[in-house]
Amino acid sequence: MDAATRRLVRQRAHERCEYCRLPQAAQPFVAFHVEHIIARQHGGGDNPDNLCVACERCNAFKGPNLTGIDPETGSIERLFDPRHQLWGEHFAFRDPAISGLTPVGRTTVEVLAMNEGRRVQLRAELLARGEF
Repeated sequence: MDAATRRLVRQRAHERCEYCRLPQAAQPFVAFHVEHIIARQHGGGDNPDNLCVACERCNAFKGPNLTGIDPETGSIERLFDPRHQLWGEHFAFRDPAISGLTPVGRTTVEVLAMNEGRRVQLRAELLARGEF
């Protein structure tokens, strides 16, 4: 992937993780990843329509996964696609926690461990300082 594509993806995301919304400025020593929504091993390419910005934790937990199990229904659901779905339709902030509003949202929150303790603590600290 070329530098111009990486720049485009980062600018489009306003330097925020497109899954958990964490700003890059909150973790200045760990560069966020330009991530393949559909991993290369599943046929995804470097087209900007298949790329998003992901923080280190969301990227690590997502890996090449395309689906997960909805913790409420037990059904297999696709993960959130930031290029083709709107964040606010699938997620909401409940103070520092992220709540999944739909099967896609609940599944993504679960698979990406968005409410793991340290992540919620960081969001709470950022909220308290008015940085989130």
